[in-house]
Amino acid sequence: MKKFLLAAVAGVFAVASGFAHMVMVVPTKDSKAVTVVFSDSLEPDENVPIDKIAALKLRAVTGGKLMDVEHKVDRNALTATLPADATVVFGTVTYGLFGKDQPALLVYHPKAVLGGATGKAATAGEKAVAELVPVADGGKMKFQFLVGGKPAAEADASVTLPDGKKEKVKTDKDGFTPAFDSAGRYALSVKHVETKPGEMGGKKYDQVMHYATLVADTPAKK
Repeated sequence: MKKFLLAAVAGVFAVASGFAHMVMVVPTKDSKAVTVVFSDSLEPDENVPIDKIAALKLRAVTGGKLMDVEHKVDRNALTATLPADATVVFGTVTYGLFGKDQPALLVYHPKAVLGGATGKAATAGEKAVAELVPVADGGKMKFQFLVGGKPAAEADASVTLPDGKKEKVKTDKDGFTPAFDSAGRYALSVKHVETKPGEMGGKKYDQVMHYATLVADTPAKK
């Protein structure tokens, strides 16, 4: 029990640091399944149990329609088989409260884009609270942060590049990150703070911290 509590505390504490633990939806190479991790990389963190995000509700966009996706719970990851021709997989999960004196409610919005989809074809839809969308920009790729379907400017984004290097960037007035020219797998996270008081487990909070994450692959240049 003590090990579980320490791991849970470590996971929550990591949220406050730079490139921290995030809920990420990681597609397999054939795009037929995904693994959901709570980690500071795209690999499961063996020191952090997955229990806190096991209630994640996954959905997939396939053929222009939304479909519920069932997942299995392992100790350090969730796994799910995808419907055929899925282009987007996304979900939302409430993690809990973070902070002692003025706690905030943490909510994660993980997403993965499959098959090189970009722009509108890579969106979860206007009803998504917060999401990141890959957008082709000539021979490069940039990412747009949307809150309630609208661009969000001056948002702090953490980007893991295909070569493993990590960068911190800000979105511009139209919600776009800078453009990147490397081919391969990108992983991003962006925070959006909403002033919205509430109560959870008998404790009050004044803010909701939304973390949108994205895993997307860009094809090699021809």
